[in-house]
Amino acid sequence: MKKVSARYTTVAIILHWVMAALILFMIWLGWNMDGNEARYQLHKSIGITLLFLTVTRILWRAANPPPPLPEEMPAHEKLASHLVHMAFYGLMLILPLAGWVLVSTSKFKVPTVLFGSISWPHLPAPDFLRGEIAHTIIETIHSKGAWLLIILLVLHVAGAVKHEIGGEDGVLKKMLPGLFGKPAAPKTARGYVRAFGVSAVAFALIALIPLATSAPSGSSDSSSNDSSATTDAPLEANWDVNYDASEIRFTGIYDGNEFTGTFGSWTADVEFYPDDLASSQVLVKVETATADAGKKLYNDSLKGPEWFDTNTFPTARIRLTDFQETGEGYTADAVITLKTELVTVPLTFTLDIEGDTARLDASAVMSRKAFNLGQASDPAATWVGEDITVTVTGTATRK
Repeated sequence: MKKVSARYTTVAIILHWVMAALILFMIWLGWNMDGNEARYQLHKSIGITLLFLTVTRILWRAANPPPPLPEEMPAHEKLASHLVHMAFYGLMLILPLAGWVLVSTSKFKVPTVLFGSISWPHLPAPDFLRGEIAHTIIETIHSKGAWLLIILLVLHVAGAVKHEIGGEDGVLKKMLPGLFGKPAAPKTARGYVRAFGVSAVAFALIALIPLATSAPSGSSDSSSNDSSATTDAPLEANWDVNYDASEIRFTGIYDGNEFTGTFGSWTADVEFYPDDLASSQVLVKVETATADAGKKLYNDSLKGPEWFDTNTFPTARIRLTDFQETGEGYTADAVITLKTELVTVPLTFTLDIEGDTARLDASAVMSRKAFNLGQASDPAATWVGEDITVTVTGTATRK
């Protein structure tokens, strides 16, 4: 009487088919990203997911060995099956790690946001990995390794089908119990905490790195720059800004579509005399880390070193001087200190004053090139438009 073979554990079966589906989707996605940022982020998200699922699966397999291959299977086929499985596990670790290294060393400083929600850090790669030769080698490993994975996938499926339709005891029922027979129940599963706990803790610790490193350093504030002294001269404010009814908004173009955002934290000292424009001045301080452009990917990008670099320069300063009245309203010179750059741009605005209450509508157009924003990854404005429009609306009460 033929001995009934045991199936895989329920956890092993679930991990197998979930990972198989994700790998097949990744193969399709890898061929169809076409420069689409959303698909690129999804590719990275699934890659990191597969990395930690692979770690979980290896730990689970170590605690719960798979059922033996059919006794009647030839020794060379058993060896081939074992080698294919080991190669699978190796590639499922190497490919996402190589992809992680690629995005960490790329000249395009695009952050990774897993499934649009979790900021994922770049690896602290040494300088030699950032060179063109090393980058090409890693990229080749990542791309050609995907083809090797496809070959192994074909061999794996072919072997499973061959043994199912052959004379020996099939193997598909071990992973699809009920569809290809009724195998015996596996031994009692163990190692839940080790398999899932280790992966979950490692994932959480890595995901917490961006939060731990996002706090700005007070010693690196842009006030330490000589250029900021121009915009820090004291003034005697004679208006109180109503921040609940005021807003600083920025608008630009990304990948052909308009994006817009606001700054969540800023202050304004307003010394404005309608009858004495020459003595008027305004000092605005903006906490750049509070920029919210509606998507976590955009927000993480803005905080990065080639954009606002909020860890090093948490505050931007704008001083308005040289007010002039025009037929449509007013103009002023906005002297802006952002990171190490000090640039003057014209500001146009209307001001409606009724009694002791003033209503402001202002706008200015700034060149991100002038402020050295995004010049490493997108100097030609292929993705992000060159000009950014800043609008200010709000109310203030005379003191």
